[in-house]
Amino acid sequence: MKWPPNQAWTSAKKREGYRHFEVKQYGGKGKDRWVELFPVLDKKIRLRVPWSELKVQTEWTSGWLQLPEGESCSNEADSITSF
Repeated sequence: MKWPPNQAWTSAKKREGYRHFEVKQYGGKGKDRWVELFPVLDKKIRLRVPWSELKVQTEWTSGWLQLPEGESCSNEADSITSF
């Protein structure tokens, strides 16, 4: 995978309640490279992820993937109870 990182990422699992992220900034050299991401739906949250983790395809996918049927896009929808 090429450096610098792509601008859009999808996490395999929810992180801070979200799965779709954009790159805010990145830095470091060699094995110390990192990428700061924020959820598309909440630009106040920041995650600093090692570049080595973003390259693990079972953890992250470059670009935005469609979420599985029935999975919400945000934290808020997770707390809604069906009646």
